[in-house]
Amino acid sequence: MDILSFILVGFFAQLVDGCLGMAYGVLSNSFLIGLGVPSAASSASVHFAKIFTTGVSGAFHFKLGNVDNTLFKKLLLPGILGGVLGAYLLVTTPSSAIRPFIAAYLILMGVAILYRAIKGKEEKDVKSKLFPLGLTGGFFDAIGGGGWGPIVTSTLVARGNNIRKTIGSVNSSEFIVTLAQSTIFFLALGTTHLNIILGLIIGGVIAAPFAAIACKRLPHKPFMILIGIIIIILNIRTVMQSELLAFIFG
Repeated sequence: MDILSFILVGFFAQLVDGCLGMAYGVLSNSFLIGLGVPSAASSASVHFAKIFTTGVSGAFHFKLGNVDNTLFKKLLLPGILGGVLGAYLLVTTPSSAIRPFIAAYLILMGVAILYRAIKGKEEKDVKSKLFPLGLTGGFFDAIGGGGWGPIVTSTLVARGNNIRKTIGSVNSSEFIVTLAQSTIFFLALGTTHLNIILGLIIGGVIAAPFAAIACKRLPHKPFMILIGIIIIILNIRTVMQSELLAFIFG
């Protein structure tokens, strides 16, 4: 398969992720599987590529003042712990059964974000209960191939945190969380499909600075509405395609 296809996938996924603080794993995995890449190879490739894309993205968020240092530091340790645990479980047990529950939670977060944007709820500086949030985000990110941004960013924004600082802080901390996850994946699986990884890295690195600039300049309310809608649409699709839903309505 042409490496240009993987470069385009990496570019688009990182552009969205850098702007919205989420969806790199969801988008890139969806595109790669749609191109015919096996799901296991797709997930492993995305995690390896994210080491480079999140590193560049985080550097630009720091440079542009999009990072809250306290929030960034408080998310690191629980994110690493959750990511390592999730990566270990992923290489030893199947993960498809848990995805609809993650998606249902994220739909609720998307609705909460839309409500806050439309009603104009007062912005707050929330830095409590970050350990369980980071632990959960890191765990589900490794298990589901994506989830650090959607779970952590959407929860913090729904609780009232500044959207630009939240996206910058979560996106920057994702680099270290991804590095920890990828170490486990490498030890367990090694590296495969290097052309996919290289394409994702090239596209993501090119997109990262543009996404960080867009995050700083986009208006607040439409930005929140867009995030809420994207979260709801992506996760309704996940729930509708899940085996759990098919079993319930049999």
